[in-house]
Amino acid sequence: MIKVGTVRAGRVGVAAGLMTALVIGAAMTPLALAQNGKPIAVTPPAGAPMSFADLIERVSPAVVSVQVTTEVKVAERNSAFNPFRGLPGFDEYEDRFGEDKEEEDGAPETDQEGNALGSGFFISPQGYIVTNNHVVENAREVTVTLKNGDQLEAEIVGTDEQTDLAVLKVKKTGSYPFVDFATRAKPRVGDWVVAVGNPFGLGGTATAGIVSADGRELLGGNYNDFIQIDAPINRGNSGGPTFNLNGEVIGVNTAIFSDTGGGSVGIGFAIEANAVKTIADTLIKNGKVVRGWLGVEIQSMNQRYADAWSLSNSNGAIVRGVTAGGPAETSGIRRGDVIIAVNGEGVKDNRQLTQRVGSLLAGSTNSFKIIRDGKEQIIRVTVRERNDKALANAELNPARAGMKPPKPGPDDVKVLGGTIRTLTEDEAKKFDVGAAGTGLIVVTVETKGAFSKADIFPGDAILEINNKAVKTPKELEDAVAAAKAAGKKDVIARVGCGNQERCFDLTVLRPIEIAPAE
Repeated sequence: MIKVGTVRAGRVGVAAGLMTALVIGAAMTPLALAQNGKPIAVTPPAGAPMSFADLIERVSPAVVSVQVTTEVKVAERNSAFNPFRGLPGFDEYEDRFGEDKEEEDGAPETDQEGNALGSGFFISPQGYIVTNNHVVENAREVTVTLKNGDQLEAEIVGTDEQTDLAVLKVKKTGSYPFVDFATRAKPRVGDWVVAVGNPFGLGGTATAGIVSADGRELLGGNYNDFIQIDAPINRGNSGGPTFNLNGEVIGVNTAIFSDTGGGSVGIGFAIEANAVKTIADTLIKNGKVVRGWLGVEIQSMNQRYADAWSLSNSNGAIVRGVTAGGPAETSGIRRGDVIIAVNGEGVKDNRQLTQRVGSLLAGSTNSFKIIRDGKEQIIRVTVRERNDKALANAELNPARAGMKPPKPGPDDVKVLGGTIRTLTEDEAKKFDVGAAGTGLIVVTVETKGAFSKADIFPGDAILEINNKAVKTPKELEDAVAAAKAAGKKDVIARVGCGNQERCFDLTVLRPIEIAPAE
């Protein structure tokens, strides 16, 4: 089970060693009665329930234990792209299947086999089951166990690594009890919830609690909004449902926060029902999820950016850069645009834009509302298919740490925050920050000064102030003076990365702190 902070993933392994998997959230889907082809429905009590027994009795037949025989080939293990890599708790998974692992006798590593356990639930009378992708990842055989003890073979219909969801289908024909998703209204913080699943292989386990928070973000989960619950979930709950008092699934159990080595401390995370239903429907129809790709680098707005650019609010995602030849560039979206809506739906931040674009069909044409130079306009963009593995590989740039900063020279200009000068041809080439004469190279940085506070380092280049190019120290001074005259507390600088491993393309500077030094 993934731990967040120490978020542990929750697939329980036996046989060839403990196999830890990602447990990220709790799924909530109402069970349906098999005999009449309708989902199970429960009448919730008027107030706080004296017991959850009736609810659990009704929905439990739709919840299954998932047993998986896994096989991980060396090549796949060492080259796999996983959006959850780097999450606290992923280390146990790497210990079992990590790169460069050799047998104890020193022989080269070989393909490995193991068994794993998780949870799932029926979403149709035809036998379709939702679970987590990490539960069935590298599966060779999948068996599900029903509440009555029947064991049925299942096949994988489709998986989506980015949302950590998968759909199975039992091979035996029949009419199965199933649950429905709570898609009409999102659960509120404080609502009662019940999680049912297979923790530590103990099938048919039910726990109760409340919704603790919503809209949570987890590292590696850009396409999901997670519901936080305090109903205890543990390893083996992965892929299982969390229900509301109507017997509807509000989320799929996926991860927990734990500082006890993987045991529950009452902070669990479930993938929100609307997202689960959308992905499940797509997998059943197409067997895979093909996401739209816009071809932009983005970052979230905040109030300081909005004030600096005289915008009415801080909603939206700033375009930091566009991919050459990509859909955005082809359609006319530029660096510095602020995307505030997609197909009429507002965009709050960069994460929401990623979700909006990811839900678009590749090849479809969509309207993007942007703000450019303070004015709103609509741009039509035909998005293309997203290739996450190719994008991930393309974004791997060699670290530039350890390069010596620029040497002080006679053309340096002192400002509050450090010293700067016009970018020379040699510096542009050495620090890879632009072309000669297109910006200002930062030579020195004062401790606790404006540059330091903005994470600007020697060797970085200041290229623009408030979307206006600054090629000389005088142009920087004029831009700062104009901002101060307009009563601005901040200016937005576009910065070219120099000898640092990471830096911000757009960052906030205080005009009063970068004025010419007296």
